[in-house]
Amino acid sequence: MKTKGSGRRYSLAGRTWRWVALAILLPAFWVGMIQWRMATLPDQAHSPVDVGIVLGAALWQTEPSPALKERLNKAVELYRSGILTRIIVSGGYDHEDSVLSEAEGMRNYLVERGIPAGQIELEQRSRNTYQNLKFSQAIMQQKGWTTAAIITHRYHAVRALDIARYLGYSHPVAAPMDSNVLVMSWHRSRETLAMIKWEWDKLQLALGRELLDEETLS
Repeated sequence: MKTKGSGRRYSLAGRTWRWVALAILLPAFWVGMIQWRMATLPDQAHSPVDVGIVLGAALWQTEPSPALKERLNKAVELYRSGILTRIIVSGGYDHEDSVLSEAEGMRNYLVERGIPAGQIELEQRSRNTYQNLKFSQAIMQQKGWTTAAIITHRYHAVRALDIARYLGYSHPVAAPMDSNVLVMSWHRSRETLAMIKWEWDKLQLALGRELLDEETLS
């Protein structure tokens, strides 16, 4: 026979378990959605834009890493197809003793593949994705360019597009590619953490706080 007290305890336990289940399921659903978007984001660069922005990645000495070459090869493809006629290569120095900035290494690679140096703008200050897009936007404003295709890997393009929209880009489009050289399970997991950090960064920006120059998850 149940007492009034036991009924209240059962009711409280039921509510507690519902909240626990909700606390587990909602984050799991969010992560699942992010992973799905990273895997399925379509190529949106079908019409000409003012400029393509290649987001930097590591150099191996003075040579773009295999992953960075994939991004640069996409830029070459878009240039040759007429989707873009100008390119911003965005990336600072990997290390204090780096010989070249990421942007310089990217520019050299593109020139070797027939892209005129005069059509390439270098953004050499950035150290993370937010700065890639913020500093590239400043170049666009100086040049009077308004439309941009963001060139990066598909898993990374989801966050890059969200950052571009936050910064006020006018209808940015993604020109993503899959990778044949990256371990995608690792990079998608890492990028999920970077997405969480970006949501926190947006809160900091909304509160009027500047982001740190360094970004662990770039």
